[in-house]
Amino acid sequence: MYREVRMTEVKEVLRLWLARTGKKRIAAQLGIDVKTVRRYARAALAVGVRQGETAPALSDEMIAAVLHRVRAVPAREHGEAWARCEQARTGIEQWLENDVRLTKCQRLLRRQGVEIPYGTLYRFAVQELGFGGPEVTVPVADGEPGQELQLDTGWMTMLEADVDGTRRRFKAFIFTPNVSRYRFVYPVFRERTEDAIAACEAAWEFYGGVFRVLIPDNTKAIVQTADPLEPLLNEVFLEYAQARGFHIDPARVRRPQDKGRVEKSVRDTRDDCFGGEHLWTLEQAHERAREWARAEYGMRRHSTTQRLPREHFAAVEAAHLLPAPTPGYDVPTWGEPKVGRDHLAQVVRALYSLPTRWIGTRVRARADRATVRFYFRGELIKTHPRKQRGERSIDPQDFPDEKRPYALRDIAYLQGQATACGPAVGWYAAGLLAGPLPWTRMRRVYALLRLVRRYGEARVEASCTTGLAHRMLNVRRLENMLKQPAPPAPSAPPRPLPPARYLRDPRQYALPSATPPATSQLPLLPTAASSGARS
Repeated sequence: MYREVRMTEVKEVLRLWLARTGKKRIAAQLGIDVKTVRRYARAALAVGVRQGETAPALSDEMIAAVLHRVRAVPAREHGEAWARCEQARTGIEQWLENDVRLTKCQRLLRRQGVEIPYGTLYRFAVQELGFGGPEVTVPVADGEPGQELQLDTGWMTMLEADVDGTRRRFKAFIFTPNVSRYRFVYPVFRERTEDAIAACEAAWEFYGGVFRVLIPDNTKAIVQTADPLEPLLNEVFLEYAQARGFHIDPARVRRPQDKGRVEKSVRDTRDDCFGGEHLWTLEQAHERAREWARAEYGMRRHSTTQRLPREHFAAVEAAHLLPAPTPGYDVPTWGEPKVGRDHLAQVVRALYSLPTRWIGTRVRARADRATVRFYFRGELIKTHPRKQRGERSIDPQDFPDEKRPYALRDIAYLQGQATACGPAVGWYAAGLLAGPLPWTRMRRVYALLRLVRRYGEARVEASCTTGLAHRMLNVRRLENMLKQPAPPAPSAPPRPLPPARYLRDPRQYALPSATPPATSQLPLLPTAASSGARS
């Protein structure tokens, strides 16, 4: 059994040897074998140290060179099996790059007629190809105070049974600042975008400000498509980040080192915060998480920073945060409705009108608490006030001019159209619309205007004048009157004769009339009876 000679002993051996002390005396004084003293002396001579030199010549580099020469293991030549590994290097490299197990590589080589012991193959893969062993890592800098906040999600414990005997398991959003490690936990039932925004809002309230960079994992609530270079973020959460003024830097897939400050926090939070607790509601879980973060975890000395996270945060990071948002964030709802033939698009079970040009087009819709905005290729095309489910928001300007009054039951517009065709037609339309429910009589005015387009304004004006004179307010009878042939136009008055050149009294041309004889004096005409008697 060999005793390892410490570095201080080696330095003392060399110091005494330089002072020309005998080797046996050095061995007796330090309690080591004389052969060991001879080896170190020979190594010192080999690296250029000579007796009689002063002690300062024994620098750390000189002692390290002596130790390296004494403890160097003589290299031995590799055998035939190693040479066969060298010949199959390319194939072994390709298999290992494709995640083929080393034992499988040995069997594949055996199929090719290459027999290599596994021990030799393993040493070759480790020494030449970098196979196996833990990867070398370096600690990543914490960054500036108040800059980065890491976020992870995971399942926690279960709530106590409700009145129906059902127990629900809940998740938690876990926030950890890079510098102070002052952790915040926000329990949720579902991992949705709305829950992620609510968790961030609670975190800003807890920390008293907003961190400039959020480093989440690739949860679908925040990251829609994961990518190490250009991840596609959830549109709703990205809009929220823009409103609060922080940036999103998602971690890579299956790369826990990108968020190492929060990577193992799920297990620790589940066991330390919620383990053994009796919680019946999610609100109680929120209260428990906040109390644990402030009084327990926040006041426990961190193993890395060796400081209390709560005091560390208050002293170092709190002053560097962005101002905390005062108004609550209105989480919008995005959708892609299609504009129907009736000019309406449905957003959150409510209908909104759009201009005719967008019929049949899919548009982007954003609905918040107060407004609904429609976009097409990033351009705002329409804005409506938010309506409840089942209600409608109609803008009359979205409809064509010729159909707008009919859709809106515009009585005044119809009355104006009839009046423009003639005063009698206007009075006739007013008579048709008279009553407590004028919109129920609009079809009669439509029919009256069709008669104007068919028979002309003049004829309908005359017929309406006649109908009003006789208090006849019936469109069908008015149409029958118009179907009758039109009365002939009045002939021109006779042309007056020019006055005669010579005028006489008309009495000069009058002949005296003969006085008719008396009836008794007229001769009797023969009758049929008398002529028969005579005959």
